[in-house]
Amino acid sequence: MKQIKSIGGQDLKEMFAAATNWLEKSAQDIDALNVFPVPDGDCGTNMLLTMRSSIEEASRAPDQNISQVARAMAKGTLMGARGNSGVILSQIWRGLAQSLNEKETIDGHELAQALLQASEMAYKGLSNPVEGTILTVMREAASAAQKQVARGNGNVISVLEATVDAANESVANTPNLLPVLREAGVVDAGGQGLFTLLEGALLYLRGDVELMQFRKSRVIASSIPVTARPLQLSAEEEEAFGYCTEFLLKGENLDLDKLRKKLQSKGQSLIVVGDESTVRVHIHTLDPGNVVHYITSLGTMHKVSIRNMDEQHEDFLTMQKGRMPAVDMAIVAVVAGDGLADVFTSLGASAIVPGGQTMNPSTKDILQAVEAVPSDKIIILPNNKNIVPTAQQVESLTDKSIEVVPTESVPQGAAALLAFDYEADFETNAKLMTEAKSGIKTIEITRATRSTKLNGLAIKKKQAIGLLDGNLLAVNDELDDVLSELLARIDLDKAEVITIYYGDDTDEAEAERVSTGIRQQHPNLQVEVVSGGQPHYNYIVSIE
Repeated sequence: MKQIKSIGGQDLKEMFAAATNWLEKSAQDIDALNVFPVPDGDCGTNMLLTMRSSIEEASRAPDQNISQVARAMAKGTLMGARGNSGVILSQIWRGLAQSLNEKETIDGHELAQALLQASEMAYKGLSNPVEGTILTVMREAASAAQKQVARGNGNVISVLEATVDAANESVANTPNLLPVLREAGVVDAGGQGLFTLLEGALLYLRGDVELMQFRKSRVIASSIPVTARPLQLSAEEEEAFGYCTEFLLKGENLDLDKLRKKLQSKGQSLIVVGDESTVRVHIHTLDPGNVVHYITSLGTMHKVSIRNMDEQHEDFLTMQKGRMPAVDMAIVAVVAGDGLADVFTSLGASAIVPGGQTMNPSTKDILQAVEAVPSDKIIILPNNKNIVPTAQQVESLTDKSIEVVPTESVPQGAAALLAFDYEADFETNAKLMTEAKSGIKTIEITRATRSTKLNGLAIKKKQAIGLLDGNLLAVNDELDDVLSELLARIDLDKAEVITIYYGDDTDEAEAERVSTGIRQQHPNLQVEVVSGGQPHYNYIVSIE
């Protein structure tokens, strides 16, 4: 691991400038996570614009002093804050700046302390903090940083890695904390945006510049079954959204607590942050004139934005009615790993149930996903032989029509999905998908958890072992030697495509090296490398 003992002002500026560019690539993806289609909901865009203002202000600060850079960035986020998420982000930066005050450089311990203070400041800015949001992600990420330094590791990269890992897990868990997210089948957009920023900062410090140039951050999969559910376009009368009202108040001796208390009775989603001379206010209100009248008695208003959320909501519903397709059949797939979840979603799966080797989901887990998808005809892909019987239990527990295509591996599941025909009926599709899975060879490579003798093989703990279509047939000290041995058992002259899904414990560079070796030995084959992110298994390989 690369070691960085401390960072200064220039480092802070550059890492978050890179992180802002990283966020920009995913801004639209984050916008799409929003539960409510209102102007205040363009979370990714709002966080991006807020960070751009921060970086612009930081460019005017002396580079060598991290205190001055952090203070400038805090000022930039306050002045340029957009939307609920942007204002909370400005509060996070305010906490960071306060913790870094009068410091030239900081080490990992001081970074962890700054993240903790940032979290505490973010909570203070809201009159009614809600868990399952960006606040939770910030708090749990900061807590992980604290635990990392408590273990004696003050390396800045180690601390930031622990922070990013915890943010990832926290975002995935947000639907468990906020029912509206669980119902909509999405993770929290603000939390996703914060994760993306932290991830971008880490990638920059680690020197992964090429990766940042050619890729973008992933949208984190929920830790519970996530479904792609259409919006409920009810004709029933709903409560008015009102006006998203934002402004910057400048004055003297401004009392934030008094201001916050006064505005609580005038609307919802209230955030009041800043200091005694400059305050950023965000509020949803049915009467923005009443808010403006009160605020102008305290000072001058700047950067005023008042947007009618009801109009945008109506426009959004009209747009959705015109383009929302009817869902005749839906596919529920069981996979483990963010990368594999993305692959199956992109191939047409309507819902993902986290699970696989060592983490078999229950019948209830699969049933919940089945009931959540907006279709009465469901095809289930278990993608593991141990999960097939569990999936088959679902049919007796629901009124929906169920077909279980008994896929026993991830490659079989992917092949089945590719065979799905949108013009065919339910029974025909189940048949087509079942036939498609039989033409796939699957190699799975992992490390032995104990020493044993099996199938004539003497296996030592932690040695690389390989399974071909579920049968343990190879053992070696090196992962790629096991893969080569198993590939030699297959008639590759009849194969066309090899797809290598590498796991969360495997480096991309190592996976690319393995794929290059295969291409050199078999130049007629198309070899693809995909980040599967699956646990335990270094490689899952599809041969078709």
